[in-house]
Amino acid sequence: MKSFVATINNAQKNWYYVDATNKILGRFSSKLAHYLKGKHKVQYTPHVDTGDFIIVINAKNIIVTGNKQLNKIYYRHTGYIGGIKKISFQNLLLQNPSQIIKLAVQGMLPKGPLGRAMLKKLKVYADELHKHNAQNPTFLNF
Repeated sequence: MKSFVATINNAQKNWYYVDATNKILGRFSSKLAHYLKGKHKVQYTPHVDTGDFIIVINAKNIIVTGNKQLNKIYYRHTGYIGGIKKISFQNLLLQNPSQIIKLAVQGMLPKGPLGRAMLKKLKVYADELHKHNAQNPTFLNF
């Protein structure tokens, strides 16, 4: 019997939506990365993007444990000398809550073109309104 190797042409991609209300950031993000990679499928192949599309709603209601609410800081660099920028978890939650989940999931995906393609399948919204009703997403309960 031959082994099955998934290709881009025969990879079936489904749409799911999840609610981030009162979910712990790290545990929630690892499950999202699991579904974006496609590891929940029998046809999982590490070098092919077999994962599904995930819509996350209510990103503003995500929680973190311990003192991360006060102490967690996100860093980025502009590319110029002395161009390091930082923002705290609380400020980022007020300004752009979807970015928190995207950054957490991005760190759990492969680095390179395959990981960037997987991250594009993650759609994060701060509240419960999203624009993907035409895809008929099914609810996924973590």
